[in-house]
Amino acid sequence: MARIKVMLVEDDPFWQRNISLDLAEEQDIEVVAVASTKEEAVEAALAYMPDVILMDINLTGNNLDGLEATKEIVSKLYEQGIKVIMLTSLTESEIVMKSFQFGALNYITKLSYKDIVRAVREAYEDQSSIHPDAAKIMRNEIQLRELSPMEREVFELRKEGLSKQQISDKLYKSTNTIKSQLKSIKNKLIFFKGD
Repeated sequence: MARIKVMLVEDDPFWQRNISLDLAEEQDIEVVAVASTKEEAVEAALAYMPDVILMDINLTGNNLDGLEATKEIVSKLYEQGIKVIMLTSLTESEIVMKSFQFGALNYITKLSYKDIVRAVREAYEDQSSIHPDAAKIMRNEIQLRELSPMEREVFELRKEGLSKQQISDKLYKSTNTIKSQLKSIKNKLIFFKGD
């Protein structure tokens, strides 16, 4: 039986070690390379031709170089069917969307690292579904796009913890206008519980 060749791109030694150990326990998975920088990732992907890459997003500091590595690897190895799963602690909707835009097949937060083995197998079998972590973030972002600019501004201020009166004062709008905006937001956003 052919083993799934996995490359791990992770700069944190704790995650490198634990993920590698988890994958090593699986009979059908083989970690063929581990990289910790964008440059190492691109070089190792070309040299080892893994089936699946587990890619952290911030490899050197806070500069999202894992996204750039994903884009470069996918563009160079697209014909070979390479599959990239983003593995990160980041949950910002823009980063999730950009990951898929740059060619990632899936997006898993490190809090859900126990799902990695299943995600690797699904990706290898071309049966990958978007992990619930990413799906929730994307659903929320899609719903937020339904808001008008004014509703979005009120939503963001409410999310920061401002009261209706504080929002009213800050935006120079009447309290009734803010109440109306919040009611409209509540009707548009399933996840919004504020009033």
